[in-house]
Amino acid sequence: MNAIQQWLRERNITEVECLIPDMTGNARGKIVPADKLSTEEGMRLPEGIFIQTVTGDWPVDQSAIDPAEIDMVLRPDPLTIRPVPWAAEPTAQIIHDCFDHGGQPHPLSPRNLLRRVLALFAERGWQPVVAPELEFFLVKQNLDPDYPLEPPVGRSGRPETARQSYSIDAVNEFDPLFEDIYDYCEAQELNIDTLIHESGAAQMEINFLHGEALSLADQVFLFKRTVRETALRHQIYATFMAKPMEREPGSSMHLHQSLIDAVTGANIFDADGQPSALFKQFIAGQQKYLPAAMALLAPNVNSYRRIAKFESAPINTHWGYDNRTVGLRVPIAAAAQTRVENRLAGADANPYLSMAASLACGYLGIVEQLQPEAPLNGSAYEHPYGLPRSLEEALRLFGDCAALRDVLGERFVDAYCAVKEAEYDAFSRVISSWEREYLLLNV
Repeated sequence: MNAIQQWLRERNITEVECLIPDMTGNARGKIVPADKLSTEEGMRLPEGIFIQTVTGDWPVDQSAIDPAEIDMVLRPDPLTIRPVPWAAEPTAQIIHDCFDHGGQPHPLSPRNLLRRVLALFAERGWQPVVAPELEFFLVKQNLDPDYPLEPPVGRSGRPETARQSYSIDAVNEFDPLFEDIYDYCEAQELNIDTLIHESGAAQMEINFLHGEALSLADQVFLFKRTVRETALRHQIYATFMAKPMEREPGSSMHLHQSLIDAVTGANIFDADGQPSALFKQFIAGQQKYLPAAMALLAPNVNSYRRIAKFESAPINTHWGYDNRTVGLRVPIAAAAQTRVENRLAGADANPYLSMAASLACGYLGIVEQLQPEAPLNGSAYEHPYGLPRSLEEALRLFGDCAALRDVLGERFVDAYCAVKEAEYDAFSRVISSWEREYLLLNV
């Protein structure tokens, strides 16, 4: 009996959710009886699920997959087995890794892509350490997508009408919901830390404890699923859209990043109390390459509504110490805790892909021995936009970046661009209420 089978038997698990994160960061897979789970041979799913769009369609360009629509081999990662705490029957969930029939990691799997980037650091004896901060909105259930979203009603019987940054009372409006979230996270061993109320109406932020990148990506993947499920049980929605409401700020996924020596555990961004050369090169790489990687950090048409001046979101890749207007913030901390906070990603980003992209950009800066601009002391909003303003522009930059193609793989870049271009085309065919309001009788 292997470790997975023993775990299932000890907990009387009756069924297992076999999960793989897709391009959007959502769970796909199969649900199987526990006694039918194959831990040695694995299971099969078609590789085409990695080029399915968020609308459920497929791109015209399907050259990234085999024309025979072949299967992948899925094998469970025993480190990811967890209970499904909201299930009526004893149920487990296990994240699976995807392989081709030759036993090689499938290049379109987001989890494999992050592993690919982490291997580049491992070859140099380094290990990235990350700590995500994830924002989301609670909203009233919205059954008609033509109607704007509204804040939900809390225990007071009234929805929020004013911004309540860091308000304890505003968080307490939804105490039963958050008690369930914390209970579910504890049952799944998701290492969440602080909960705060952000500046938007019913906008919250959860911080994760720092740790190894793949483990944290898994935790964010499972956390988003947990929050959505919990909210539904309380008759409201939780959304990780980057900009769900017109007059409210957007939601981000800030990523704190540092590098440690894999042997000693020392933070290599620190050189005797001063920022190291590698620290500066890492920042320089992010300054140079993050604009081309934005399609992974801001993956949807809605994502670019968040990238706006004075909306608590960066518009360029300037960096600075304790400066929340820049794209790359260095928090004031003890030298051993020196880190870079990437503030560009939206909450809608796939955690595997956003971490892979961010770390890859820093890695390229080290390899190329780049030097950053001087740290910015004033407001980055006084400087021009340095990021793409639309998904269309972001995909063009991503597809044309030879360095990122080399690090992330040609096949992945082509597949991702094909998926997102199909989504952009579908969005472009929709006539918005703004057009009907201002153009119908005025042009």
